[in-house]
Amino acid sequence: MTLKEYVDQAQTFFEHLVETASDDELFAGSYIQGHFDLAVGYAQLEELALTIEELNNNIEKSLVKAYRGGELSDEDKAHVVAVWERLKDISE
Repeated sequence: MTLKEYVDQAQTFFEHLVETASDDELFAGSYIQGHFDLAVGYAQLEELALTIEELNNNIEKSLVKAYRGGELSDEDKAHVVAVWERLKDISE
């Protein structure tokens, strides 16, 4: 799978959440999408040729920084982690 295909599938994943997710999953998906879009946008702006693994690592670092900064409650963090794992599964 190419990075572009992964990004496209991730966008489809986020759109599907709107139709099927619980409120907590929808919040988590939106939260992750913000981090995802920021990482993709930065890579495009800097013209970085990232692999899917590198993109996911950048997103995960951003999420961990947010967790450590106290941006999420423990419950919200648990939902974000669960949705993030589901999203990463589409790249395998």
